[in-house]
Amino acid sequence: MDTEEIAQTTEETVENVNLFIQYAQDHIPDLIGFGIKIILAILVFVIGKCVIRMVRSLTGKAFERSHADKGVQQFTDSIIKFGLYSVLVILIITSFGVNLSSITTILAAAGVAVSLALQGVISNFAGGVLILTLRPFVVGDYIIEDNNKNEGTVKEIQLFYTKLTTVDNKTIVVPNGMLTNNSLTNVTARDERQLDLRIEISYESDLRKAKDILENLLENTPEIMKDKERNVFVDELGASGVRLGVRAWTGMDEYWKVRWKFLEDIKLSFDREGIVIPYPQIMVHKSTDEG
Repeated sequence: MDTEEIAQTTEETVENVNLFIQYAQDHIPDLIGFGIKIILAILVFVIGKCVIRMVRSLTGKAFERSHADKGVQQFTDSIIKFGLYSVLVILIITSFGVNLSSITTILAAAGVAVSLALQGVISNFAGGVLILTLRPFVVGDYIIEDNNKNEGTVKEIQLFYTKLTTVDNKTIVVPNGMLTNNSLTNVTARDERQLDLRIEISYESDLRKAKDILENLLENTPEIMKDKERNVFVDELGASGVRLGVRAWTGMDEYWKVRWKFLEDIKLSFDREGIVIPYPQIMVHKSTDEG
C-alpha cells in the first residue's frame, strides 16, 4: 500500500468518525430520552412485580381465611398472575410511545391465527375451569388418568396444567384438557375403600379351615370396619387350586398398610395351620417301553 492509499483511507476513516460524532451530537436529546425511557421501564417492571406479588399474597391470605378449596386458590392465583403481568407488559410497551390502539388492531387482525395456534392452550384453560366447576377431583386426591395411565396425588391445579406427585416423589404435569376429555379414576374420592383380595389354596387343604382363618383375621384386624359388610367366599375352582375371595372395608388413609399387613398375616396363619398355597408346577411323566 503506497502513501496515497494510506492518506485516502485515513481521510475516509476520519470522515466517518466525524459523521458519527455529528449524528450523536444531533441526536443526544433523543438518546437521552430513550435511555430515560428504558430506566423508567425497568423501574415500572420492578415496582409492578412487587405490586403483583403483594396482590397475590393478599388474595392467598383471603382464600385461607375463607377456607376456600386449594384448587380454586391455585387456579385463581394463576389467573391473577397471568392477567396482571399482561397489563404490566402493555404499560411498559405504551411507555415507549406505542399506541395502544395499534396493539389492539394488530391483535384483532391476528386473532384467527392466534386462536388456531393457541387452541390447545384455550382447551387447557377451559379444562381448568371445568375441573374447578364440576370438581371431579380436588387437591389431595389420588387420581389415575385412564388413557395414558398417569397417576399420583393432586398437588396443584394451575391455569393450564395439573401437577401430580407419584408415590416415589416424581412430579407429573398433565394438561387440564387431557383430564377433562379423557376418563379418570379418583381413588380417594371417599373416606373408605374396599379391601378386595384373592388367595389360592391347594385342593388338598381344608377349605373350611382356610375360610375360618380368613374370617378370624377380618374380625381381629382393628382397621377393618366392623359395621360394613365382610365376605369370605370361594371365587373360582382353578387349575392348580381353590381361589378364595376376601372383601372388607377400611379407611382410605389406612388401605395400603392394612392390605400389606393382612396378606402377611394370611401367609403366616396358613403356614401354622397347614394350609398350602400352591405355585405353578410342571409334572413330567416318563413312560418306559417294554420288549
